[in-house]
Amino acid sequence: MEGRHTHWWETRGFAALLVLISIVPLLWPTVPPLVDLPGHMGRYHVELDGGHTASLAQFFDFHWSLIGNLGIDLLVIPMAKLFGLELATKLIVMTIPALTVAGLIWICREVNREVQPTALFALALAYGHPFHFGFVNFALAMALALMAFALWLRLARLNRLRLRAALFLIIGPVIWITHTYGWGMLGVAAFSAELIRQHDKSLAEGEGNWPRSIFWAGIHCICLAPPLLLMVLWRSGKHVGGETGDWFNMQAKLMWFNMTLRDRWHWFDAASLAVLMLVLFAALRDRRLEFSRNLAATAIFLLIVFLCLPRIVFGSAYADMRLTPYILAIALISIRSKPGTSMRFAGRVAAAGLAFYVIRIAATTASFVLFSQGVERAAGALDHLPRGARVVSFVGAPCGMTWSTARLEHVPALGIVRRDAFSNDQWNMAGGQLLRAHIARRRWFNSDPSQIVTARACRGEWWKSIDWSLANFPRDTFDYVWLLDPPPFNAYWTRGMTRVWQNGTNALYRVDDRTQPRSSPAAFKS
Repeated sequence: MEGRHTHWWETRGFAALLVLISIVPLLWPTVPPLVDLPGHMGRYHVELDGGHTASLAQFFDFHWSLIGNLGIDLLVIPMAKLFGLELATKLIVMTIPALTVAGLIWICREVNREVQPTALFALALAYGHPFHFGFVNFALAMALALMAFALWLRLARLNRLRLRAALFLIIGPVIWITHTYGWGMLGVAAFSAELIRQHDKSLAEGEGNWPRSIFWAGIHCICLAPPLLLMVLWRSGKHVGGETGDWFNMQAKLMWFNMTLRDRWHWFDAASLAVLMLVLFAALRDRRLEFSRNLAATAIFLLIVFLCLPRIVFGSAYADMRLTPYILAIALISIRSKPGTSMRFAGRVAAAGLAFYVIRIAATTASFVLFSQGVERAAGALDHLPRGARVVSFVGAPCGMTWSTARLEHVPALGIVRRDAFSNDQWNMAGGQLLRAHIARRRWFNSDPSQIVTARACRGEWWKSIDWSLANFPRDTFDYVWLLDPPPFNAYWTRGMTRVWQNGTNALYRVDDRTQPRSSPAAFKS
């Protein structure tokens, strides 16, 4: 580039501003409107209660175990003592996009010695689809992995390799405990970067030997290996389950990639993804731009992992989908201006990248405000619910995929948080969760996805219809039925119940008659 002075997009103050902008969408909502987050908050509440509340002890079993999915579960313990559970969770979640943005900026600076204008386009990916889905332990681990990867690059640049090895003997397990995927991504990124460094070193010695470079890259990454032992201990424990399957489903992978920025407005999210793809295409065609071999290799390695990963790993769905924002982000920050590129061109690219970032943040902020209003409307039922109530909830969902949903799927868990109630939306996943629910004699109504209901049975889904659910939930077990934006249903199935609250389509019913209703062909819709 022309000149040696620092330009506005390269300053530390501007980088700090970009990090602060990233938390703006999360400032307004009391509960961040991320799909799974209220469900996780229900588990945190049981965890923090420690068996002291009789109703929670009756409804749930919580047992600590060493699993690769404990990030916020651990952080919330000290934070809740200071701020209470809901604010503590919100503050922790706010750090995730901030750390993600900071990590991307730091990586770009370490590789290129300065923040590249094109890197600004990548920052909006801090609010990728996995974050909106509420995979908060995963997203936190990935944010920490980005920061750790930047440190890995910095220590290599400073030739502090012994210090790096010592530090990452600790950093690796910490990220693994936060979530296994973060440690996995760190391993892939570190190996790919070290491979390029070793090959460059080999070229400088007049060899360019790839097998030797692969060997020494592996040697340097041994410090990241200790969590493999933790993984063995975790997956060989008692009562560990969870299937792994749906390999090489390329149609689904293409769909996940198209959903990388999925939020509320399909046209806007699709257009935003198109802008990012256009930036990558321009970098391939424009002679003023090039790719860092280091970061391009990392993006390619992550893409290979994405293509090879199954959709379900150890019972955890959307395993491959979660990687798409990070592949794209690393690819974008790998773009850099060639020496001699005019500052006018670089400035225009930086301005365009900043505009893209700010527009995406503004849209996400508006989206979160609208989502949170819907959450609070539905949560109004909790003001009419006695403490310790046994509640079965049914949340309406369409058959098939829609771009935007009301994000109410796990709002019933706020009944656990605010009223010490039972909620049937918790995950019963052997070896993957610390909490198990156990009150209903019909096990279907104990846990997720029994809370999700549709107008009729959906092909290829476990979900039940609203009429089937109302007809079959055990009335001798539950005190209340909470309906959150349900599809139309036959009022026959609410006989023997009293509606105690309603707001739009949301309603709360008290179960007065414990007699199980008889199925009627005229009233029942499968």
